[in-house]
Amino acid sequence: MKKKYFVLLPLVILLAALLPTQALADGIIIPEPPPCDPCPIPSPMSQLVIRYHHVTVNIKDQVAVTHVDQVFYNPNDWSVEGTYVFPLPSDAGVSGFTLWVDGEPIQGKILEAEQARRQYQEIVRQLRDPALLEYTGQGAFQAHVFPIPPQGERRIELEYSQVLPAQNDLVRYVYPLNTEKFSIWPLENVSVNLQIYAEAPIRAVYSPSHPVDVHRESDNLVRVGYEERDVLPDTDFALYYSLGEKEALHLISYRDPGGQAEDGFFLLLLAPRVEAPELVAKDVILVLDRSGSMEGEKFRQAQEALRYVLEHLNPEDRFNILTFSTALQTYADRMRPAEDVDKALDWVDHLSAQGSTDINRALLEAAAIADRERPTYLIFLTDGLPTQGVTSSEQILKNLLQAAPRNIRLFPFGVGYDVDTYLLDWLAQAHHGTTTYVLPGERLDEAISTFYARISAPMMTDLKLDFGDVSTYDLYPSPLPDLFQGSQIVLLGRYKNGGETTISLTGNVNGETHTLRYPDQLFKVTSYNAKYDLASTPSTFHNSLSSIPRIWATRKIGHLLQMIRLHGPDQETIEQIVQLSIRYGI
Repeated sequence: MKKKYFVLLPLVILLAALLPTQALADGIIIPEPPPCDPCPIPSPMSQLVIRYHHVTVNIKDQVAVTHVDQVFYNPNDWSVEGTYVFPLPSDAGVSGFTLWVDGEPIQGKILEAEQARRQYQEIVRQLRDPALLEYTGQGAFQAHVFPIPPQGERRIELEYSQVLPAQNDLVRYVYPLNTEKFSIWPLENVSVNLQIYAEAPIRAVYSPSHPVDVHRESDNLVRVGYEERDVLPDTDFALYYSLGEKEALHLISYRDPGGQAEDGFFLLLLAPRVEAPELVAKDVILVLDRSGSMEGEKFRQAQEALRYVLEHLNPEDRFNILTFSTALQTYADRMRPAEDVDKALDWVDHLSAQGSTDINRALLEAAAIADRERPTYLIFLTDGLPTQGVTSSEQILKNLLQAAPRNIRLFPFGVGYDVDTYLLDWLAQAHHGTTTYVLPGERLDEAISTFYARISAPMMTDLKLDFGDVSTYDLYPSPLPDLFQGSQIVLLGRYKNGGETTISLTGNVNGETHTLRYPDQLFKVTSYNAKYDLASTPSTFHNSLSSIPRIWATRKIGHLLQMIRLHGPDQETIEQIVQLSIRYGI
């Protein structure tokens, strides 16, 4: 009989969808009802007080390791069994979870399914605290915390790592610190402390969300601190820092010090300046959900978003607009030149929302009008699930995979909570795009205008990398996305042999093939080299380098999970996911 597994360490998936109202909160404990009937039960977080919430972040070469330390206090006259929930960034890999009981740590574990159930039932019977974590959904995990005695405390520590991409040499870090919706009690103490190290000089450092102290140790090392008492946070902590002149290609490689014979891991930050005589001419297809659920302010903002995109087309660009509900409406039967925008704006102003949601038909129609000879960017906006025509997510994806030309780049926008996140994520990954989610209260037009400003100037498409004498495999993302002006591509992978090599980047620029070469790139042969020797960088940042294997494994697991959702489960893939989770502590 084949074994089933119950994954009890935090398992990072692809996008925060679990408990949507908690997507922007820091770690919280959701208590079970008290053991009395009847009982006056306050809102969940009013039962617990956060004594302190300390966050320590080490960032080295855009790899961030975040350590969270929280203490929860139970002011009630009964014991509380709680569920600890923490929302994770989309590409984060969790490296540790510890529940402290009477000064003793209880580590998270990975067990086979039946063993986990038996152990948990035994712990509950003995009134002990299990720190057993369950897979719960995308971008979040939960931990059983049982019991928290009356007037008792429980301390929880969590650590995760992620890669911070740069945009125009500006790096952004965000920590989820918004608890306003869940707690009537202020946090007694909250602090966020960051250490930032980069090979390039660190220029401006600022937080748009919180008052911070910035201390510069050197051009390459900065410390940032924020602390408050008796505060009820209502804003996520955000920090930006800009880098000076930086190499167009930055390679970070790592070998496990305890496994010299094992293949290495690498992180590649790619932001080349392409010397092109003009921007790449592109086609833009706007696909807008105008079903009845979009009616009102949401639809007005969608119209404003379409206006922004149309008004910011480049002179050589072309466009078309398709709206869908129960039926389809298309602005034109073929792609239109940018000078036709004024007529299109008037057409957009006269649209209205009504009917059901036929996502399958809309996507197939958009694929049919695409020109196979030009880079095509399909911006797809919906606020709901498919309710008309083909409603199976798997079938919709398969249909589009068969119909869409290879030059289409698909960028879905999900509005609100009632969207099929799996479908939108699959569509984006299968067609070289990214997904954006707009929560209630956020402005849709601002989200789309910010996104389009980023992708409006493609510099190079159909990218391919050649690593010369170094053999690489398991690269993510694959295939590579297009390169836009001021953007950065983050690539993770593995390599078999080390040494110096020349990395070549080849792509298409306005129908012509261009190749950029970067010589003298070093893949580590041993655990350390002069570039990342213990003496050359602060010791607090070496955990960032050791996080690269876990971040790589997180991306591979995400890829395997998507393959299962698309093609169905098979035992080999399931076992591969379990082994990766166990080996890399995910």
